[in-house]
Amino acid sequence: MSNHVYKSIELTGSSTISIEDAISRAIERASETVRNISWFEVIETRGHVQDGKVAHWQVSLKVGFTLED
Repeated sequence: MSNHVYKSIELTGSSTISIEDAISRAIERASETVRNISWFEVIETRGHVQDGKVAHWQVSLKVGFTLED
C-alpha cells in the first residue's frame, strides 16, 4: 500500500430536487477541475421553506482527494 497525501476542500451544492441531488451537483462540478476525488463528508444541511414546503436544499460538504506525486 502506498503512502498517500490527501487534501480536502469545502463545497456547497444546491438543488430544488433533493439533498442527494445537491451533493451530486457539487461533486460533479468539482470533478471538472479537481482530479482524484475519493470521498466526501456532509458537514451541514440547510433548506428554504416556501408555502409550508421545502423549496430548496443546500448542502455543505468536505471533499477529499489524493495529491499527485
